[in-house]
Amino acid sequence: MLTDNAFSSLPTVVNEGRKVINNVERVSNLFVTKAAYAVLLTFAVGLVDSPFPFLPRQLTLIGTFSIGVPGFFLALAPEVDLIRPGFLQRVLRFSIPAGVIAGSATLAAYEAALHVADLDLDQARTLATVTLLAIGLVVLAVTSRPLVGWKVGLVAAMALGYVVVFLVPFLRNYFLLEVFWDTAWLYSVAAVAVAGSLIVAIPIVERWFLRTGRGPVR
Repeated sequence: MLTDNAFSSLPTVVNEGRKVINNVERVSNLFVTKAAYAVLLTFAVGLVDSPFPFLPRQLTLIGTFSIGVPGFFLALAPEVDLIRPGFLQRVLRFSIPAGVIAGSATLAAYEAALHVADLDLDQARTLATVTLLAIGLVVLAVTSRPLVGWKVGLVAAMALGYVVVFLVPFLRNYFLLEVFWDTAWLYSVAAVAVAGSLIVAIPIVERWFLRTGRGPVR
């Protein structure tokens, strides 16, 4: 396109550049959010002297459905929105708070399951995995905005993937997940509801600062 000496090629070139930058920003939000909650959980469990809430296979499950697979599709999104300045600042303003919220809510549900509901460690880890998976779906949905049809389908497909893992005994056993019924699941529901609401509010608050000029939002 750049070698045909035709100005008619420029709109296509510009659109390709916009797609790359916009998609990199979306995928960056997912990965930086993961880094933020991973660091928080690593330090927090040391401070409270609890076993780590996840086994390596469970972290793989979380990463696959909330980051890896959706990140691949978001990287190919055909959107050509205008490029806004402040790429790095926007990523950090969303991802750091989102990661802290996700990690804090998951840890709270996990600790309540262990010490209040008195679940065993395997059950508490299952509850923590489901909690972070659900919060990860919220992060994915917010990161994917605007939620056009295929993006809604992507989020729904990831949720369905979670369900399949629990329904298929081989997959459930591979990821060391427990099926149990207990009121402790209310801690998970509460954690997802609170964390999800706060994460959804992050871009709303950012836009409010932008309109009122009360912060360094671009």
